[in-house]
Amino acid sequence: MDRFLVEGGRKLKGTVTVSGSKNACLPVLVASLLTDEPFVLHRVPDLRDVRTTLKILQALGKKVQYQNGTVTILADGALKNTLPYELVKQMRASFWVAGPLLSRFKQAVIPLPGGCALGARPVDIHLKGFERLGAACTTQQGNVVLSAQALHPAKITLRFPSVGATQNLMMCAALIPGETVLENVAKEPEIEDVSAVLRQMGAEVFSDEKGRLVVRGRSALHGVEHTVVADRIESGSYMLAAAATRGDVRVEGCVPEHNSMLLDCLQEAGVPLEIGADYVQVKPYDTPLKPLRVKTAPYPGFATDLQAPWMALMSLCNGTAEVDEDIFENRFMHAPELVRMGADIVTEKSIARITGVKKLSGAHVMASDLRGGFALLIAGLCASGVTEIERVYHIDRGYENPEGKLNALGARITRYNPDKDDF
Repeated sequence: MDRFLVEGGRKLKGTVTVSGSKNACLPVLVASLLTDEPFVLHRVPDLRDVRTTLKILQALGKKVQYQNGTVTILADGALKNTLPYELVKQMRASFWVAGPLLSRFKQAVIPLPGGCALGARPVDIHLKGFERLGAACTTQQGNVVLSAQALHPAKITLRFPSVGATQNLMMCAALIPGETVLENVAKEPEIEDVSAVLRQMGAEVFSDEKGRLVVRGRSALHGVEHTVVADRIESGSYMLAAAATRGDVRVEGCVPEHNSMLLDCLQEAGVPLEIGADYVQVKPYDTPLKPLRVKTAPYPGFATDLQAPWMALMSLCNGTAEVDEDIFENRFMHAPELVRMGADIVTEKSIARITGVKKLSGAHVMASDLRGGFALLIAGLCASGVTEIERVYHIDRGYENPEGKLNALGARITRYNPDKDDF
């Protein structure tokens, strides 16, 4: 498996261009299952999860072409409505195929998904929604079996504003004639990107005056050509890397308002920013970094996907900061690895208390999940000496060419495989 060697103590400087959103392009790619017409997506990042999704589409019977950030998806014979576990186990987003397959076939068999080990992330919200649309949902031998004689529009209230369930139910409802109303839905920007694609395909999708998501489905949907929205988590991650190294970095091609909570927190902590229409300039500073208390929450709250990179920054604050992880359990697995690098972090249930230290030191650490892996990268950039990070495949799931982008800003990161490379 690949590892990173990170030489620390270098301030980042320059311009980094943000890729298309992983969390938007995955469901949008899956939406191609709703039609047999050509489906073209631009600004698709080259990520492990994207490649896995394309393999899933091929396994279901689609013809897929991917070149220079553009994916073209075409019909290639009859679609299938079952998936092999070997593909599904690699990421949780694979379960998003359930909605489109159910609406097209009235039956689907999907293995229970895998992905980052972030505690219980049940699919029951998806299943209860499918049941409201007329499907029977059972679990047999590790598979979720969905079946319906007919599907019908419905009013569905989510028990939690799950991004995945919102997107899955939107896609399913788009191919059910009539009006489906979704309440207590996720409001992340990625939801709007999926909505925009479904509108181009012929469905009506909008938020009403009560904040509910209304989907007026059609019996058939069209192909589209669409450009994926900027990745706000990647944007925020590079802003945090720049702030942690006290560098001077322009994060370009982003949508600043999608990171408004993070930008507010950075400025409150004492990080100077210049915010433009499609960029954020993180400027160097010499003042002590102020500790803050943040609590993760659904959008527009503080993003749970930025909690780990934020913790890496707060490891260098002047005082004691606090993070309340209110979305996922077991999402502090990066904390012990940061402690190995000299951070002072104490966790208790959903709370992490971070007492800032003057410096971090390089160490041999292990990425346990996607965002925690990037947190270790940030810490390595700030640390004295060399940090070796194992299991960087986690990082590759959500960041396109991370070492290339960071090295272009002045970092020194080497990717190597101890089984193949001689160091």
